[in-house]
Amino acid sequence: MATEEKVIPQEIEMSNFLAVWTLYSREVQRFLKVYTQTLMAPIVTTLLFLAIFTLALGRSVEVIGGVSFSQFLAPGLIMMAVAQNAFANTSSSILVSKIQGNIVDTIMPPLTPHDLTIGYALGGATRGVIVAVGVGIVMSFFVDMSIHNLFFVVFHCIAAALMLSLLGVLGGIWAEKFDHIAAVTNFIITPLSFLSGTFYSIQRLPETVQIGAYFNPFFFMIDGFRYGFIGYSDTNPWLGVAVLTGVNLVLWITCYRLFKSGYRLKA
Repeated sequence: MATEEKVIPQEIEMSNFLAVWTLYSREVQRFLKVYTQTLMAPIVTTLLFLAIFTLALGRSVEVIGGVSFSQFLAPGLIMMAVAQNAFANTSSSILVSKIQGNIVDTIMPPLTPHDLTIGYALGGATRGVIVAVGVGIVMSFFVDMSIHNLFFVVFHCIAAALMLSLLGVLGGIWAEKFDHIAAVTNFIITPLSFLSGTFYSIQRLPETVQIGAYFNPFFFMIDGFRYGFIGYSDTNPWLGVAVLTGVNLVLWITCYRLFKSGYRLKA
């Protein structure tokens, strides 16, 4: 009996690892199979934003934080692409499974609520990071992009991708049809992205509006990521590290609890 007690937990642990890896691999393969839509399209869209805003504002706003407007703009556009794609990956995956009725096959054992959170969240975060790398590489041919601090670049990219992936999990669980996900994207994700200093420094805003920016976690992920490239930030970048860590922890616990309760997942 003593031997069995030692073996059984090991078997369960290996089974859970295999289950998590299978779910994660499924999520990654899901967006890789349609890479023109999930990876190539964000690159083209981001380059269009760069071209339009550089041509429209590049001459009137020549220098921000000691760098050109295009250098200031590029990191914000990369993070905007990360946010949109990480959110879209997990939210659409869960919602489609719910609509097709096969979500029950995913939430059944041996996947625990913690395993489900890991598999879905890391799958969406992986898409966000890949998009960031792809957009960054292509954008470097048009913008002089040098790295000031590698830690802040890597941390904010991964933390932001994870944050939006977890938000996508929450959105997918809550939504019952595609209109619900579209509403979250149009009225929450996109406004928070555009009002987070992507295209401007918040120092140009009135003081009351600047205070409002500090309640937007999107501001911290973009500001810290930009600091990693150009060495300029509107706030202490370490504050952004603390905020993103705290927000991700809260989102992770919330996703875990929703999976555990089966909210809008179990008939």
